[in-house]
Amino acid sequence: MPITNTDFQNIALAISAYGDEAYTNAKKLNGTGIVASDQRIDLSGESFIGQFRWYKPLSSTVNVASLSSATDGTYTNITTDVADFVKTVRTFGAEQVNMHETVTKQDGLAKIARDFAEVRAQDEHDALLSVMKGVALHEVTLGDLGGSGNGGIISFDTDADASATGFFCDINALGLHGAAATGASDERKLFDSTATGAARGERLFRSIGAAFKDYEPDFMYLVTSPEVMAEMRAANLVDETSVTEGNLEFQTIFGGKFRLVMTRANQMVSGAATGDLNAQSDKCSFVIKPGSIASAAMPISTPVEVDRAAASYAGGGSTNVWYRWGYAMHPMGYDWAGGTTAFATNASYAAAASYARKMDALNLGILPIFHS
Repeated sequence: MPITNTDFQNIALAISAYGDEAYTNAKKLNGTGIVASDQRIDLSGESFIGQFRWYKPLSSTVNVASLSSATDGTYTNITTDVADFVKTVRTFGAEQVNMHETVTKQDGLAKIARDFAEVRAQDEHDALLSVMKGVALHEVTLGDLGGSGNGGIISFDTDADASATGFFCDINALGLHGAAATGASDERKLFDSTATGAARGERLFRSIGAAFKDYEPDFMYLVTSPEVMAEMRAANLVDETSVTEGNLEFQTIFGGKFRLVMTRANQMVSGAATGDLNAQSDKCSFVIKPGSIASAAMPISTPVEVDRAAASYAGGGSTNVWYRWGYAMHPMGYDWAGGTTAFATNASYAAAASYARKMDALNLGILPIFHS
């Protein structure tokens, strides 16, 4: 890790104030129950993409037995399908000029080594958030079942598997929450500050009820911004007790129904860019079922590599270290439709065209909710 300051007289004065950065103790999405391992994902194949097979939900045929007819009963077909996933490999490296430590007392490689776990965790968090954004954009902009754009879930009777209907809720749209919002005077946030008590969360419950219907899970994760978190706290909706999951402690709302995950990353999916959202809906929060994103670690042949250049810097020498890791990050219920000739970037994870819905909507686990 070269030091660019060449005024070594001043470096000595700065050493006493030197210290490692204190990383924010944030909940990384990849460390929550949103992510689950899936043994069907095999990363050893000779391609940038892979496939795994899954059984489709039964469309059962139930026969009524007869004592008077010998006609055979009708069998229920058990069918399978395959889903594509994409691999990615990430690298993280640094250079240490060997003679710098004699003047600065700073071992840059030791610093990099200490930070590696944090860097990798943050990278996987960012990739997972990009996957969520990509799924949200896909549901808003692309019609898997016909049509060039999607309307969202607008009533409890909405069939999200119908032509050009996306698996998302737009709180400011016409339908589920009333008339369409047309300006700042009637725009709607995720929580209703004008209501009393638990009724402030009616918009959230109406959205998940219309989306998941009677397949609603016992608890879900609510991934949202600090602004929305502040709304919940101001409305006194946050439960007094928390939930511990592994080594993470979650604040919850509505008696543990939603485990709260706050992220400062930009979650806005612009309605102006898609043309399918109400113009007042410029924010997005995600309601996610447990285990909705499958993740598997990529076996890397040389995860850590050190290279020394003895002649560099006029014989002073330098040392370079590189860390490498890889993984697959795949939203359950979708097929990878993005690039197949390179490792996935966060930009490709976040692209609408990178996904195609494969499963019945009631089996999906990521519900984007757009709001003001």
